[in-house]
Amino acid sequence: MGFKSDIEIAQAAVPEDIRDIAAKLGLKEDDLDLYGKYKAKVDYNLLKTDTGKNPRLILVTAINPTPAGEGKTTTTIGLADALALEGQNVLVALREPSLGPVFGVKGGAAGGGYAQVLPMEDINLHFTGDFHAIGAANNLLAAMIDNHIQQGNELGINPKKITWRRCVDMNDRQLRNIVDGLGKPTDGVTRQDGFDITVASEIMAAFCLADDISDLRDRLGKIIIGYTYSDEPVTAAQLKANGAMAALLKDALKPNLVQTLEGNPAFVHGGPFANIAHGCNSVIATKMALHFANDYVVTEAGFGADLGAEKFLDIKCRMAGLQPDAVVIVATVRALKHNGGVAKADLNNENLEALKEGLPNLLKHIENITQVYKLPAVVAINKFPTDTEAELKLVEDECKKLGVNVALSEVWEKGGEGGIALAKEVMRVCDEEPNNFTFSYDLDMPIKDKIEAIATKIYGADGVDYTNEAEKQIERLTELGFDNIPICMAKTQYSLTDDPTKLGRPTNFNITVRNAVISAGAGFIVCLTGEIMKMPGLPKSPAAERIDVDENGVISGLF
Repeated sequence: MGFKSDIEIAQAAVPEDIRDIAAKLGLKEDDLDLYGKYKAKVDYNLLKTDTGKNPRLILVTAINPTPAGEGKTTTTIGLADALALEGQNVLVALREPSLGPVFGVKGGAAGGGYAQVLPMEDINLHFTGDFHAIGAANNLLAAMIDNHIQQGNELGINPKKITWRRCVDMNDRQLRNIVDGLGKPTDGVTRQDGFDITVASEIMAAFCLADDISDLRDRLGKIIIGYTYSDEPVTAAQLKANGAMAALLKDALKPNLVQTLEGNPAFVHGGPFANIAHGCNSVIATKMALHFANDYVVTEAGFGADLGAEKFLDIKCRMAGLQPDAVVIVATVRALKHNGGVAKADLNNENLEALKEGLPNLLKHIENITQVYKLPAVVAINKFPTDTEAELKLVEDECKKLGVNVALSEVWEKGGEGGIALAKEVMRVCDEEPNNFTFSYDLDMPIKDKIEAIATKIYGADGVDYTNEAEKQIERLTELGFDNIPICMAKTQYSLTDDPTKLGRPTNFNITVRNAVISAGAGFIVCLTGEIMKMPGLPKSPAAERIDVDENGVISGLF
């Protein structure tokens, strides 16, 4: 008998009315903005009251992703369901999926198997319209920039030095580099322009790091849209755009309440990419989960621990005053064998030698969490039927050498029941393991020193090389007073290096920074490495080709 697909499992579920889910948090209908029977927004002003609760915060991260799949979101949801089965009062906080990956290669981000959040189709598609609102705010600013130039350019904006780009939530490589303003003089100034995917917009980052609507409005005002003819920065506040942008985002800023397959509450809100942004759900959603949960909040950060966890810890925790109580590092035997050089077609075969070759990738992430950040860690092996006892034992033995326990996770197949061992180990390390959380760098270090701390400590690089352009940009950012804020590294997710083909735990390499740009609204500097682009493209055979809807409106093909 074959397994049901993710969407078949989700469609067979009987979800609870969202008002009943909200009641589990002590919320009344008046506290909610209802989006049908199974989705609601919760007012962030509820955070102004003190509940006196102090739940533990669990971060779920992973090894570098591979085509074999790791199941980080699935593990996050399954762990929460397992903790609930263990009698704990628990909440989940997740990112919203972007339509780009949904229709591209990666698919959705609502979990999988019997560890999902519902309604799966809505969450993976339009959901409550948050991303549309973020795109609208982004493009309003773009329109106001070009209109300002058209109407006399009082601020002296240099059209060749506009850094603000338009956005759309779709993988559309055709829009990466465009020329617009063609036609008559009244059709605007002709200039080079381009689109980013919405999740790479600085508005998404600012949105996810804001404490409330006033903070968001201030952050939006600080956004630097470009430079004048005399090379002075121009902000959205100078264009008088940030008030209207904030108005567009007023409702989007309220976290979205949904539920797991097992009826546990989950906030799904915001979604910056982790390879080109900071890769975490909104601060407001995390704080709201901590506000309402009695015992545990389980959250995740995008891609491997070198990206998502690093940014969660060095950027989000620093800005929001958060401290995780434990970190779960997700891996699969299959993915580790892929890191050891095994082709995707051969991953089902036992191969202890390849597993030994690939294991250092996991071990490096463990070292980062336990030795750099000084946090308790648990390794969750997302178990596949093809994993052999010898392979599982090898992983367990190697992790124990670093003082970290391994727990098998079977939540994809069994839901919360399949995560009991993981839940018990998470509870144990929270109670028994030392937690001396520290950042990987100090904010008052020079920009280059911060970049080099991430590259050497987290990636294992020997050092950092800078292009001439990056050198000039870092010098200018220091002159402008932006040298005392966090660094957001834009790097491939597939490798600890900036080369996606170098798997495992590479040594003897440098990271090359080719661009350093300020995201003043988000409050960090983005350093671009390798071939990272802010507008992905669709693959030769996109997932969109397999998605359909029948005469009854039932969607198929989502995963």
